[in-house]
Amino acid sequence: MTTCDLIDHARTEADARLRRPRVGFLGVGWIGRNRLEAIARSNQVEIAGIADPAEKYREQAAQLAPKAAVVSNFEELLEVGLNGVVVATPSALHAAQAVAALERGLAVFCQKPLGRTAAETTTVIHAARRADLLLGVDLSYRFIPVVRKVRELVRSGELGRVYAAELIFHNAYGPDKAWFYDYNLSGGGCVIDLGIHLVDLALWILDFSDVTQVTSRLFSQGSRLTGSVRTVEDFAVATLDLSSGTAVQIGCSWKLPAGRDAVISGTFYGTTGGATFYNVNGSFYEFAAERFHGTQREALGQSGEGWGGRAAVDWATRLANGEKYDRNLEGLAAVAKTLDHIYER
Repeated sequence: MTTCDLIDHARTEADARLRRPRVGFLGVGWIGRNRLEAIARSNQVEIAGIADPAEKYREQAAQLAPKAAVVSNFEELLEVGLNGVVVATPSALHAAQAVAALERGLAVFCQKPLGRTAAETTTVIHAARRADLLLGVDLSYRFIPVVRKVRELVRSGELGRVYAAELIFHNAYGPDKAWFYDYNLSGGGCVIDLGIHLVDLALWILDFSDVTQVTSRLFSQGSRLTGSVRTVEDFAVATLDLSSGTAVQIGCSWKLPAGRDAVISGTFYGTTGGATFYNVNGSFYEFAAERFHGTQREALGQSGEGWGGRAAVDWATRLANGEKYDRNLEGLAAVAKTLDHIYER
């Protein structure tokens, strides 16, 4: 390569760095604004558009990205000229908005759930595969460092054959938006809001073994719900049988008198040891992990704040690197199908 060729190559690379992907944000309430802030700090993409029907939220978000076009709805956002969009709207809108963006040639990062049902979720995944575009979902607990340490232990075989797992997420509070409590808008209650993280973590840590059977019990204000009742649940327990032989128990709730703000943990038992991650002193953001050797416990570390936006930053970084559709995402269809079974639908 001649000197001129080297100079041209360097200029091309510099131009590519300057032409960062243009990303728009659809829905900039608390969670959408938080993800906008995390992505803006990463400096991987250009924040080119902001859309929200609420003027207050638009104004707050615009302070984080003063050069972005600010509009009130999805249709206007699509006209800004984007390479990707972050969707943080009510759950009932996720699938349709994600598919519409993908069909317009935009990569998508979506708040969980990607869809209210397995059918909606699969529709989005198929749209991303057809378009060969990057699709991400905000399953942020995968990005807690100590959770990843537990996964490494399980996947490495150091715990032997993992035959049982227990995961819980009890929240002393409940969502503050009315649509969360409308089954048709939300797709469910604490299971689709919190339990989705537990099912995802269990399958992700256990290498997505097939779920062969699901049993569940859902409650609303202490009364058990049946499959035909479409009332949003505030407490749920479920058992998942996996093709690997592992039995997984999950439990989640809203507004539970648990004696602290939150109780979040995942514990995995194997033939040669165990491991756990858990939130510290009721915190939603601080986690620790330990390994079990018989009656002995070994600290694996502790993680503080700062991991909540990492799923969004990971997507933005991959988008900036030119990545396309990732087949590993198809595990989300198994998560959604499992949630359908928990809801007996």
